[in-house]
Amino acid sequence: MAKKSKPRPQPESLRLPLVGIDTHAHLDLEHFKEDQLDEVFAAARRAGVSRIGNVFLGPQAYDLNRERFTGRPEVFFLMAVHPNDTAAFSPTDIELMRERFQADDRLKAIGETGLDYYWKRVPEAVQKAAFRAHLDLARELKLPVVIHSRDADEDTMTLLVEEGFKDRPVLWHCFGGSPEMAAAVLNNGWHISIPGPVTYAANEALRRAIPLIPLNRLVIETDSPYLTPEPWRGKQNHPALVAFTAAKIAEVKAMEPAELWRATARTAREFFRLD
Repeated sequence: MAKKSKPRPQPESLRLPLVGIDTHAHLDLEHFKEDQLDEVFAAARRAGVSRIGNVFLGPQAYDLNRERFTGRPEVFFLMAVHPNDTAAFSPTDIELMRERFQADDRLKAIGETGLDYYWKRVPEAVQKAAFRAHLDLARELKLPVVIHSRDADEDTMTLLVEEGFKDRPVLWHCFGGSPEMAAAVLNNGWHISIPGPVTYAANEALRRAIPLIPLNRLVIETDSPYLTPEPWRGKQNHPALVAFTAAKIAEVKAMEPAELWRATARTAREFFRLD
């Protein structure tokens, strides 16, 4: 007789208060069908998630998909052209983003923008030019910046400092680095967002970085539909599952999960200037 698999726990089993914030999700991607979104939001609420940051990968994605979130005041928006999509980047993209940010107060930050040397889809010089253009817009509009950096941390950090973003509101999205990298980010006055892979057994270096990150610089994210935390690894990620990420971080910091949950929510509200 085949052995029955153990049921995976539901995020609401953690009994977290309805204050949590998933700072980074892609609910407008095709992975999430429109008729599934009601349950996605209901599951998030049951898990204690009160706000979700949806990241539009450029102004075209924003124009196509913004209406998905009509009547969903719990969702706030981020927007930028992803570094892997910058091959055809032009000043028109910046102008379109400027117009959208000025017209929509749900748009709270420019991101995710930065450098990605892992996929090698776009020449480094092209990525850097687009990144600088995004930073110029953030400076002009006085907006926070959310960073994507993959296999490019040194160049990403150098460019941010060169552009005068030391001690400005910068959030290092999907942080997966070492204690040394965390210290470098924090020494520049920036924030760090921790995703689901903090729960993976192999990510010991990331867990060693966690104690270095003060609560007023720490937020959490899913990066839905990617990077699903344990115990749901292997399934599509969604905002409710950020509860398991919070629980692991709380364990590492020797805190109660609800305390960590509330603290990261406070930090996210301050960083994104949420109501």
